[in-house]
Amino acid sequence: MQLAPRNHRSAETMKELRALNARFIHNFVTNDVPSHDAILHPGFVNIWPTGQRWDRATYLKYWATAFDPKVIVYWDVRDELITVIGDVALVRATNKHTRRRDGKEVTGMTMYTDTYLFENGSWKCIQAQLTSVAPEHQPADDTIISVYIEGERQERLS
Repeated sequence: MQLAPRNHRSAETMKELRALNARFIHNFVTNDVPSHDAILHPGFVNIWPTGQRWDRATYLKYWATAFDPKVIVYWDVRDELITVIGDVALVRATNKHTRRRDGKEVTGMTMYTDTYLFENGSWKCIQAQLTSVAPEHQPADDTIISVYIEGERQERLS
């Protein structure tokens, strides 16, 4: 028995991909390796803004301790854009982050594109790519969809 083709442009699929994006971010902030591992494709690769590539194992090892709420005191997700083409989804957004080191705070933004592949009935992230965002291209605060302060998710007022 073959499954009926799935409509990847449906509201249900968009909701699922938005939830995966939120889970991806929450996994990072909470250093949740098992939850993150579960959403990665076996062939996953990470591409840093420098062009450096990491395989899945290297990336997950980093993931275990990458977010330190004493250092990354502010983190938000903004300007989310999801595009689905066949069985591929591009999940893009920008993170604003404030890092505190040696009593000084530095704020910047990084845009990411997470590429998901739909196979065997679920979406799996096959590639994550990060790009630094120049100040003149930073999305406005009115596009914020989630905020973490010192590692704690903040409730958003409507």
